[in-house]
Amino acid sequence: MDRRTTIQWMLAATGALGFRGTGAIAGAATSTPAPRAQPYGTDPKLLEIYHPGDLWPLTFTASQRRTATMLCDVIIPADAISPSASAVGVVEFLDEWISAPYPAHEEDRTTVLGGFDWLEAESARRFRRPVPGLEAGELGQICDDICYLPRAGSQWVAAAKFFARFRDLTAGGFYTTPAGRKDLQYIGNTPLARFDGPPIEVLKKVGLA
Repeated sequence: MDRRTTIQWMLAATGALGFRGTGAIAGAATSTPAPRAQPYGTDPKLLEIYHPGDLWPLTFTASQRRTATMLCDVIIPADAISPSASAVGVVEFLDEWISAPYPAHEEDRTTVLGGFDWLEAESARRFRRPVPGLEAGELGQICDDICYLPRAGSQWVAAAKFFARFRDLTAGGFYTTPAGRKDLQYIGNTPLARFDGPPIEVLKKVGLA
């Protein structure tokens, strides 16, 4: 999967699937206990500098971090323009996200950890190895079966819903980093020495010239 395909699938999935609230993979049991923490509350300290784990306990085990790293880098690998998703802190973002004590984040936590359990079972079934022991191409074979829900076989539907949400979170984490914005060629919030207005081609396209 290349990066542009990832963006296209992410947008298609967001518009068509209404994924929120699908829950865990059917039959998958997550063993990691839920983080016990208080949310920000009504008066967060917005000027504080926080580090991972300062606000609430993080969730990923060492094995889950390796799985998240591998899966992130299948979704957004390094290329000639940008680094991989894991290289810019997306795994840390995901761990912080699913550990947050808010309802939507708790749903994502159930979905992500249930998906990891499914991946482990599928990896054992296909390759007789845990996910961290797979080659990139072997993990890619599993992902090929679940990477696009409308085309997933009936046996892959629940796993494809997990993958859709994990892909959205990975892309959201990546494309809000400086490297991700550069990859999108987004130049907002960048001071310019001068601005000559929209190009004439753009004005003609929208009927203003």
